[in-house]
Amino acid sequence: MNDEPAREWGRAASGPAAPVPAPPESLAVVVLTHNEARNLPACLDSVRSWAGEVFVVDSGSTDGTAALAREGGALVVPHDFESHARQWDWALRTLPISTDWVLALDADQRVTRGLRDAILAMLDTDGRVLGPRPAGYFVARRQVFRGTWIRHGGYYPKYLLKLFRRGEAWTDDRDLVDHHFYVKGPVGKLVGDLVEDNQNEADLTTWIAKHARYAALQARDEVERPRLETLGAWRVVRDGSPDERVRWLKNRWRRLPLFIRPLLYFGYRYVLRLGFLDGRQGFVFHLLQGFWYRLLVDVHVADLRRAAREARSRGGEPA
Repeated sequence: MNDEPAREWGRAASGPAAPVPAPPESLAVVVLTHNEARNLPACLDSVRSWAGEVFVVDSGSTDGTAALAREGGALVVPHDFESHARQWDWALRTLPISTDWVLALDADQRVTRGLRDAILAMLDTDGRVLGPRPAGYFVARRQVFRGTWIRHGGYYPKYLLKLFRRGEAWTDDRDLVDHHFYVKGPVGKLVGDLVEDNQNEADLTTWIAKHARYAALQARDEVERPRLETLGAWRVVRDGSPDERVRWLKNRWRRLPLFIRPLLYFGYRYVLRLGFLDGRQGFVFHLLQGFWYRLLVDVHVADLRRAAREARSRGGEPA
C-alpha cells in the first residue's frame, strides 16, 4: 500500500511564465493511444519541450494518431490492447525507458504550467532529499466535460498517482475499468493540475457508448472482486493515500442496495457537494456520470448475480 507523508513540491504558477530549464534527462513521458488524433497534439505540446523521452503506445489507431505522435517527437510503439491495466503493465516492462522518473498520461490529458514547474522543481531537488525519497507523486486532475471544468460535486481535486520512479510502479491487471498505479514506498503530492479534456467526447453519443461498455466491465469487477476486510478499510480511510481512500469508499458502496445507491449518490454530488454550481453542462455530466452510469452498472450487477444464483441452483457455474 502507498504511504503518503505530508510532502508537496512546487507552487502554483502566477504572473508571466517562468523560463523553462533545459529538458531533464531524468523524466520520460508515456502516453497510451487509440484513435486520439483530436487529443494527442495538446498532450504532447504540454510535455515535449521539457521531457527527456516521450513514448506513445498505440493500439491500432486508424485516424493518423501514430503519425501525429511522430511529428510531436514521440517514439511510437504498437501493442494490442486488452485492458488499460495490462497495457500499462506491458509498457512499463517493455519500453526502453532510460530515465529515473516516468510520467504516465492518457492522450486526453495535458500538463499545466503550474504542474510542469512543480515536476521540474522536484526533479531538480530529487537527489538532495534527506530521509526516505518518495517513490511516486499524486497530481490533481481537472476534469473538463464539453468545455466546462467540473469543479464541484466532489469531483475536484481528484488525486491520481501519475509520476513515479522507473521500475517501482505496477498495476493490478484485475482492474477492468479504472486503472491505478501502485508503488511500494512513500508518496507525495505535486502542486498544479493535470487537465483531462477528451475532445472525442464532445459528441455526447461517444461518451454514452463508451460508458455503456464500461458499465458492463464495472459490474463484473464489482461482482468478482472480494470485499476488503473491515478493519483494514478503516485504516485505509484514516491514514491512506487517495487511492486507498477510494478503495475504502468503493467497499462501502458495494454494501448499499442496488438501484437506490445511484439516487443517493446523485443527490449527494449534485446537492450536498454543490454540483449544481457547474451549470448546464455540469448538470448533464453529474446526471449521466453520477446517476445514469451507476444505474446501468446496477442493472448489470443484478443480472450477473441472478445468473450466478441460477447456475448454483443447477449445480454449475455461471457462463
